[in-house]
Amino acid sequence: MKRIAAVLLAVGVLIAPWGLTANESPSPPISNFALVDINGQRVQLSDYRDKPLVAVIFLGTECPLVNLYMIPLKHLHEEFSGKGVQFLGINSNTQDTPDMVAAHARTHSIPFPILKDFDHKVADLFGAKRTPEAFLLDKERRIVYRGRIDDHFGIGYQRAAPTRRDLAEAIRESLAGKPVSVSRTEAVGCLIGREKPTKIEGTVTYTRHIARILQQHCQECHRPGQIGPFSLMTYEKAKAWSDTLVEIVQAGRMPPWHADPRYGKFANDRSMSQEDKDLLAAWVAQGCPKGDEKDRPPPRQFPAGEGWRIGTPDVIISMNESFTVPAQAPPGGVPYQHFIVDTNFDRDMWVQAAEAKPGAKAVVHHIIAYVIGPGERFDPRSEDGLGRGLLVATAPGDIPTIYKPGLAKKVPKGAKIIFQMHYTPNGEETVDRSSIGLIFAKEPPKHIVRTRAPLNRTFVIPAGARNHRVECATVFRKDAMLLNFMPHMHLRGKSFEYRAIYPDGKTEILLSIPRYDFSWQTYYQLAEPKFLPAGTRIECTAHFDNSADNLNNPDPTKPVRWGDQTWEEMMIGWMDYYYIDEKPGDSSANKD
Repeated sequence: MKRIAAVLLAVGVLIAPWGLTANESPSPPISNFALVDINGQRVQLSDYRDKPLVAVIFLGTECPLVNLYMIPLKHLHEEFSGKGVQFLGINSNTQDTPDMVAAHARTHSIPFPILKDFDHKVADLFGAKRTPEAFLLDKERRIVYRGRIDDHFGIGYQRAAPTRRDLAEAIRESLAGKPVSVSRTEAVGCLIGREKPTKIEGTVTYTRHIARILQQHCQECHRPGQIGPFSLMTYEKAKAWSDTLVEIVQAGRMPPWHADPRYGKFANDRSMSQEDKDLLAAWVAQGCPKGDEKDRPPPRQFPAGEGWRIGTPDVIISMNESFTVPAQAPPGGVPYQHFIVDTNFDRDMWVQAAEAKPGAKAVVHHIIAYVIGPGERFDPRSEDGLGRGLLVATAPGDIPTIYKPGLAKKVPKGAKIIFQMHYTPNGEETVDRSSIGLIFAKEPPKHIVRTRAPLNRTFVIPAGARNHRVECATVFRKDAMLLNFMPHMHLRGKSFEYRAIYPDGKTEILLSIPRYDFSWQTYYQLAEPKFLPAGTRIECTAHFDNSADNLNNPDPTKPVRWGDQTWEEMMIGWMDYYYIDEKPGDSSANKD
């Protein structure tokens, strides 16, 4: 489930501040309505007149939070349908076609009717604003509860379990003949996409202003087959998602970029200027005018290769066997799994681009692929093991590895690939077989890319600590050029900083992440390589929040140490670099 959660946080759906209101005055009954289900059958609210309660949940096929709640909704149905509760799913999104709604319901094996509200009149009847948003109707079809399903998921956090199952509690109380104690909460999720007439003219138009903004900041992820949960490649899609776009951009949740702009310049900087934010807001305020087609910029070109962000791989290497992820994690979690695969390369290969691709995204938290040369031993417990052999990785929010021409990583003749797999069960047994795709350099590179992983395994974060400091460092013994950074912590991670201490005593902050986000473990790619003279020390400083104020925190009452599982912690400062005087033909090319 965490993998899907990574995609929820990727789009940045809003959670508004919410309050609880108990024993509100009874609402007027919801009038009868009729909609068509995914099989083309007409369904009326009055069809369920014999049911004491009807739970109506507004859904969307592309909303990340909706997809997180598919399994919990099925469990709610299992828990209460036999007690006389009828569940109905309603899709009111203008961007969701009947085929999309039907495919979504079947993919998730939804056991209750899913209805299409073509003109969002039923959403208007309920006053529904978001997906997912739940409404519980009593025998008289009055709304006795409205709001979130529970408090399991929110913006920037995912609890290990909900602390309050609001819809379930409302159902239990109603079945017992009691008033609902908490009758309203604030729904969390995507705004329902309501139809807007197409306007052509405006001072801010899609073709002249907005298409460029979406190309620059959004389409890398928000296109078919990529991590973005919906596409933003067309005017129609942008208009349908326009209200949500403005909301998440103004809140600073999208585009996802966490580097302090005062330090370093990065080639993959996704941050959006205030001017572009204002243009997006003005466009929506004006009714999303389309503009003249002649003003539309040429479409952005992306690498060919269905499902691969690096383009079509020269070779795809898959796990040598499938792994069945259990529905529920055993005590201590699912241990890291390691799969060793022969490359069968008959000569040294130079990798210029690499991407790790989960087979079952819903349960794959991360993949790290290591290269082990003939006669080498794999030891992921050491700094050298975590860094030197690393070929490519993926984790929530991560991007593939692509090096500039002249730079490449070496996969020696006869090497093996070790897939290190971290699985997170999501309530349903799932089978995974993940892969990596490699694109090779077209000519021998000028420099050998290496990875280093300074880390700290000895820390203890006290229970309740709000700003606990942890440090680690590494020293470069030879002149080097630094290429990128990838800081790594878990759910209590708060901030991370890389600082260079040069041989002459000068210091420089290379990267500062003042608000670390576990769901966006980004590679920060320097716009230009950074020269590190021999003797340079790189110090990494992290802060952790183990307090109850951190809504991600699994348990603020316990001290936390290093561990593999997400509820434990890590502190790693991965970096890619190359030595200036090292050439691909050197006999030491596999050693640091």
